[in-house]
Amino acid sequence: MKRILLMVCILCLLMLTACTPAPAVPVETYDDMIVVGFSQVGAESDWRNANTRSMREALSEQNGYRLIIDDAQQKQERQITAIRNFIHQGVDYIVLAPTTETGWDTVLAEAKAAGVPVIIVDRMIEVEDDSLFTCWIGSDFRKEGDAAVEWLAQHFGDEPLRIVHLQGNLGSSAQLGRTQGLDTGLANHPAWELVYRNTGDFTQAKGQELVEALLAQGMQFDVIYSENDNMAYGAIDALKNAGLQPGKDVTIISFDASHAALEMVMAGEISFDVECNPLHGPRVQAIIEKLEAGSKPPKLTYVEETTFDAATITRQIMDGRGY
Repeated sequence: MKRILLMVCILCLLMLTACTPAPAVPVETYDDMIVVGFSQVGAESDWRNANTRSMREALSEQNGYRLIIDDAQQKQERQITAIRNFIHQGVDYIVLAPTTETGWDTVLAEAKAAGVPVIIVDRMIEVEDDSLFTCWIGSDFRKEGDAAVEWLAQHFGDEPLRIVHLQGNLGSSAQLGRTQGLDTGLANHPAWELVYRNTGDFTQAKGQELVEALLAQGMQFDVIYSENDNMAYGAIDALKNAGLQPGKDVTIISFDASHAALEMVMAGEISFDVECNPLHGPRVQAIIEKLEAGSKPPKLTYVEETTFDAATITRQIMDGRGY
């Protein structure tokens, strides 16, 4: 009986240990290395993976950095926890690629109180006090949306268009800016009709699922406005499975301009792709070097980007791209 009770006690202790989250461990001493905590949204797309690779390559040990990456798996609460862990670990800098624009005031105030500079990359944030973050670098997402609408207007004018809109993660800067661009285009072109709008979460699987459902319902549409390449890939698969030719039967508008997507532009399957450059690693490195030298980087930095269609893409351009 005593043995049984002892075994039960040991089992309970093991279960309690397994269920208790491990506390953040302070960062080890890395001589002269600069320690950076990076809270990444996730790995939902080719763009996001290229962004993470860029950060790893730039903030490498060979370059004098110790990079700690936390994958938030698309959850803001995980990012807030990661930031608090970074503060507790005593990192030198925090880099945040935010899931959404709002909800950061409290945790960033904690980082500020701890004296840890916060660099925002990719998506923008909304805070009451912009001193809570050191600087931001990323894309002008509204400008990207306007560029896509301008291409549609140049090629179709005021012809009637039935548009399917695949949105990204709701509340993210990319989703908000690209949606605003399309909404303005719809307001300025009364013959254009938004026949469907839903979020595909920037994923290929969800993009395919949404378009397959529309085709199964017999919905007729002329344009798919996809807020990133991965959802466009899913939409293209759905169209092909239904016996339709993407780029001919349905015009595909996309964003990111990753290498695989530009191959589809060359093949005529994606009609127009707006660049969104993910290679922020060297840019973040340059910002940290300025801060280390006592200089003040610009508060906001917009990345220069371009657009591609069949008339502008070439193999030479493809071979020279980094993602």
